[in-house]
Amino acid sequence: MTQRDAIEAIWPELSWIEDQTLREQTLQTWALAFSRSPLEPSDLEKIPFTLHVPGCKVSFLAHKRLVVHLARESAKKIAEFMGEDMPVDADTLIAGAILADVGKLLEYEMVDGKCVQSKRGAYLRHPFTGVALAMEVGVPDAVCHIIATHAGEGDLVKRSAEAYIVHHNDFMTYEPLVKGL
Repeated sequence: MTQRDAIEAIWPELSWIEDQTLREQTLQTWALAFSRSPLEPSDLEKIPFTLHVPGCKVSFLAHKRLVVHLARESAKKIAEFMGEDMPVDADTLIAGAILADVGKLLEYEMVDGKCVQSKRGAYLRHPFTGVALAMEVGVPDAVCHIIATHAGEGDLVKRSAEAYIVHHNDFMTYEPLVKGL
């Protein structure tokens, strides 16, 4: 299986991006991240999606795909109930949701079979490295904005509608594990 096939296998949601150029840029961002990471596509089904929850059993891929699915459904309901009062660009939203944590491939490494934060990750969290990877392959600024603002770093700037959707879907499936009862 080629790396491209492996990426398409872990991200079937790439097919939801109608713009072929954006779909290819999204895939190429993942390919670039894997080329610079000690992780392989199959590792994403094994490693935890966060290192902030000791013993987290939810895999990186399960969480990220959940966020993509929730974001898509959120956008559909926003369109149904709010219409043109809150337009959401579906391609930007899906690409941003798929790419939100791509920088974790540079933030994480495996040590003695355990996923830990890399030295680079101690200096640069995944929103920063994710944007750098995406910009390198030409991902549009509107999508890079989602990557940059999906985590706490985004609390200091204005977010687009698409960025809010990804941020809230990401955090509603993260914060209860960290801060919940």
